Amino acid sequence: MRNHLTDHHCPVGVSSAVLLGLRPNSYRSSAEGWAKFIHPCGAEFLRCRARLRPGSLRYNQSSMQVMEHEKTGISAAIRQEFQALVSGCGVYRLDRAHIALTGGDRVRWLNGMVTNNIRDLQAGDGVYALLLNPQGKIQADLYAFNRGESLVVETDPAQTEIVLQIFDRYIIMDEVEVENLAGKFAVIALAGPRSAEALSVAGLSSANQLKTLQISHLELSGRKITVVRGDHPVVPNYELWVETIGLQKLWDSLLHGGAQEIQANTLEVFRIASGIPKFGVDIRQKDLPQETGQDRALNFNKGCYIGQEIVERIRSRGAVHRMFTGFEVEGAIPSPGFRVQFEGRDVAELTSIATIPSTRGNRTVALGYGRKELMAPGKEYVTDETNVRVSHLPFIER
Repeated sequence: MRNHLTDHHCPVGVSSAVLLGLRPNSYRSSAEGWAKFIHPCGAEFLRCRARLRPGSLRYNQSSMQVMEHEKTGISAAIRQEFQALVSGCGVYRLDRAHIALTGGDRVRWLNGMVTNNIRDLQAGDGVYALLLNPQGKIQADLYAFNRGESLVVETDPAQTEIVLQIFDRYIIMDEVEVENLAGKFAVIALAGPRSAEALSVAGLSSANQLKTLQISHLELSGRKITVVRGDHPVVPNYELWVETIGLQKLWDSLLHGGAQEIQANTLEVFRIASGIPKFGVDIRQKDLPQETGQDRALNFNKGCYIGQEIVERIRSRGAVHRMFTGFEVEGAIPSPGFRVQFEGRDVAELTSIATIPSTRGNRTVALGYGRKELMAPGKEYVTDETNVRVSHLPFIER
């Protein structure tokens, strides 16, 4: 799944069908064919000089920083690991939280809690969903899987407390039991077009048959392993839920099968290059679902859930004014939170920024939000010494 995925994976997650990923002029590595990137100069752009408010100028000046990797270039390790994710297979430890729901009312109850359809979820299938408050604001994002005898909710560990609090608040007369599965198993994740090959070498060839967000329970050397096919928007990805005993042996088997170990800093660069928003960074508790672009988390035919009235009102009126989008950055490299101005007002905010490898040199890209009517792809804005150009997502072509 999107391991927001790095999933840590939109529907957005996730992971994600919502990302547009248009493919105009692109580049391919002559050696590996490992990455095609959107050409930033394939259209005429309108340069919009901003008349800055003094307060906004001071804010942006205080938030500006020149990133060290921009001075020295991307390290060879990050470049190599990034290439493995795009053209080969990367393997990494994933910190995820899991919550089990049992009891006769579990399906009906969770269906009334989240934005996606739990009611019609077949055993072995999963969905990406959002947890809202009554005002329609996002409180958490999660994946829900039907394991037959139970439902399993997967989320980022930082969201565990708020998810458990909300669950506890809304279980009243329902036959639902909640169990935090912390410490029950560890998660190994793989991403890249050759992930299935690495799994096959490790003895998990049946994982190749899984479709997006399907889950399967397998045995390897007498130990139970849960395999999850993710929903990354660019490359195939998998999660392995494994008992801690035997974890190292499986890890070594995956490395032997051709997977390359990926470090956290490379995963963050790859997340941004893939256009995946991260909860707490790019998705905040002030955001409405349609603003985040994670339409795959929404189902408009499932019936009522908390915050559903607001979501439906936005859909029927088309009233969302902000949109999640990508930006190409040139000039001075800003920090997250940088505000883009035009004609004396804020028109966009950058939430995640990274310098990514490219066949023609390094590129600085960003995720963020902008006023919908001003976020046409190719539109260019200049704020202080930073140029930003609105871009489709993901930055890596599929």
